[in-house]
Amino acid sequence: MGVGLLAAATLVALVWANSPWSSHYEALFTTPLRVGFGSLELVKPLRLWVNDGLMGIFFFVIGLEIKRELLAGELDSVRKAALPAIAAVGGMVVPAALYIGAQSGADGVVEGWGVPMATDIAFALGALAILGSRAPTGLKVFLTALAIVDDIGAILVIAVAYTDEIALGTLGAGILLLSLAALANRFDVRNALFYFLLGLLVWLAFLKSGVHATVAALLMALAIPARTRIDGAGLVQEMSAHLKQLRAIGLPADTRLNTPEQQQRVTAMGETVERAEAPLQRLEHALHPLVTYVVLPVFALANAGVALGAEGGASVMHPIAIGVALGLVVGKPVGITLFSWIAVKAGVADLPAGVGWAHVVGVGALAGVGFTMALFVGSLAFSDDGQVATSKIAVLAASAISCAAGLLILRFLVPSEPSSEEPAGG
Repeated sequence: MGVGLLAAATLVALVWANSPWSSHYEALFTTPLRVGFGSLELVKPLRLWVNDGLMGIFFFVIGLEIKRELLAGELDSVRKAALPAIAAVGGMVVPAALYIGAQSGADGVVEGWGVPMATDIAFALGALAILGSRAPTGLKVFLTALAIVDDIGAILVIAVAYTDEIALGTLGAGILLLSLAALANRFDVRNALFYFLLGLLVWLAFLKSGVHATVAALLMALAIPARTRIDGAGLVQEMSAHLKQLRAIGLPADTRLNTPEQQQRVTAMGETVERAEAPLQRLEHALHPLVTYVVLPVFALANAGVALGAEGGASVMHPIAIGVALGLVVGKPVGITLFSWIAVKAGVADLPAGVGWAHVVGVGALAGVGFTMALFVGSLAFSDDGQVATSKIAVLAASAISCAAGLLILRFLVPSEPSSEEPAGG
């Protein structure tokens, strides 16, 4: 449903931007919005509040996912992380190289090399889910881990390549605040409001420093505690004691209000459950619906609206469009498959169980669905409105082609039963 809503928001943006009411679309998202007061006031167009502010929540959740995968997921050991990490590097290096190679003309803009490096994990996984049992579990895990590493790469690109001037004093203040968050984690501070307020200050410091504020969101996520206060045995023991006391008091007979004694036991049970949860997982679970159903659709609505008028045909042949399309449609599957093959042949990684090389090629094509991340990077890479529009057209077209190609490969070029290829086979 989340992917469908994202696609719907994109379609609305495109139709609106090419309708008789297109001027209202631009007027809405270029409207200045003031937040704060006096010298502490921030004034930005609505689109930048979406890209710098609302998308901070998205990158915060990405950071939580990265930390979880590193601690207890598909990236928690060198052997498990090797294949998706190496594949992701291939899926970033080859598209960037193809993009740069396409910028030989007079109109070429080399600065956009980061655009075709990005993969939209939500769309890619949503497309893979369409295949049902034809997509082995190992393939879904591989794509998820690959996209996580890809997100790390995208953040590094944003931090290094698309940061112009840095105000070192303000950046230093942001780093000190991040250090305070890490120290609070070390001393087991688990209050969500504390981290939220501290995170706002970190976001503001990075924004004012010149480093993109979404980098602050990801780094702040890494400071969130990822430990529980009691283990499974302690949870069972405490919950059993609470249930015993509740039975002694008398179980609620219906759905009306609890008695004070009953409510005291129920509250104690809730506190026990909270102690058995890591703040990281609790926040990730709470924020996922907000990101899926609000943040990403609003981002698509604000950024996917591009006029496809007479100049649209010319834009398709612009070096920027050619580079982005080559990077996503060709570079992603070639880079991911080639680097995966090298990793397996070198003996540093194995293909997941039930996954053959046709699966890897298909997933490589799906990784060419750049969409949200590619649009975001494009908004940072280009300063000229025409170049931004050209990159948007290319991203949308290339993502559609990549999605179709990936689904066709996985639907018709792989066996209906799990692959019998040996995991390490070539």
